[in-house]
Amino acid sequence: MAESSPCLAGKEGLLLGIGNPLLDISATVSESLLQKYDLKPDDAIMAEAKHMPLYKELTEKYKAEFIAGGSVQNSLRVAQWILKQPRLSTYFGCVGNDDYANILRDRAVAEGVIVQYQVTEAAPTGTCAVLVTDTHRSLCANLAAAEKFTPEHLASDDSKALIQKAQVVYTSGFFIAVSPESILHLAAHAHEHKLTFAMNLSAPFVSQFFKEPLEKLLPYVDVLFGNEAEAEAFAKAFSIKETNITAIAQEIAKLPKLNEARPRVVVITQGCDPVVLIEDHAVKHIPVTKLAREQIVDTNGAGDAFAGGFLAQMLLGKDYSTCVKCGIFAATHIIQHSGCTFDGESTFKVDS
Repeated sequence: MAESSPCLAGKEGLLLGIGNPLLDISATVSESLLQKYDLKPDDAIMAEAKHMPLYKELTEKYKAEFIAGGSVQNSLRVAQWILKQPRLSTYFGCVGNDDYANILRDRAVAEGVIVQYQVTEAAPTGTCAVLVTDTHRSLCANLAAAEKFTPEHLASDDSKALIQKAQVVYTSGFFIAVSPESILHLAAHAHEHKLTFAMNLSAPFVSQFFKEPLEKLLPYVDVLFGNEAEAEAFAKAFSIKETNITAIAQEIAKLPKLNEARPRVVVITQGCDPVVLIEDHAVKHIPVTKLAREQIVDTNGAGDAFAGGFLAQMLLGKDYSTCVKCGIFAATHIIQHSGCTFDGESTFKVDS
């Protein structure tokens, strides 16, 4: 392993993430399978009763891969890969007492993440069907055990000790559907101790169906991630009349914030178009790395990887433009692999 940054030497748990640990069941499929289960390319939804046969069909009829997943856990794994120093990040989430949980735990620990799972006997570990068509992916998550996370898990002595180490707290919009109370607890802790609280919008349905808890969390958010579809859904839910993505991002940055001395940073990705960065109410457009069609394996995990690369540079104290460039580097690497996986050592340089 290459040397990590001297400024992080001997430190642990600086980045704390909370989310839904899921085992991805990933397969390349035809458009007809998406139509069969009423799924759309490049969408992300929670599974309903009609989707439950999908998981068995993927494993029995397709060459499915089992990949450690869950949005926030992916981001922490990528951050660890970038930083090259184990145990800089801590992950909270709920799993079942089963083999899938062991796969998730083993992968995360092997890649340097401190795992603080809540374990439930009430449901199996959650899974996410990843349907790859051409270069698109459709996600259908069966949260199962992930839905059983409770704020009480954060109150244990071990959990509190890990929370006290954090300098950056990160969560996903997906987790708002599970335990907004837990997120609010960590957000209030971050605000009280002047830590950075970052959140990802995650999917359009979060703004559409969970506006009330999202609205309660927003005043705590120092850094907000999203893509263009998520930004548009947010604008519609929050009555932002702008339609241009940059203008929407500017309006999001202006929304009420508890720590007014620290303007909200908003980061919106746009696929192969430049990333929109709103910092101190100023606008930057940062170009992305263009890949040839044949270089792209699938886009699953690209947004997770972007956030992981960004957060890694935040821990190093780099400027936000550098954070975005590292996010682009990480996402570019991930989309050349199946799922949120990587090989070799990170080669990101600050001037890359």
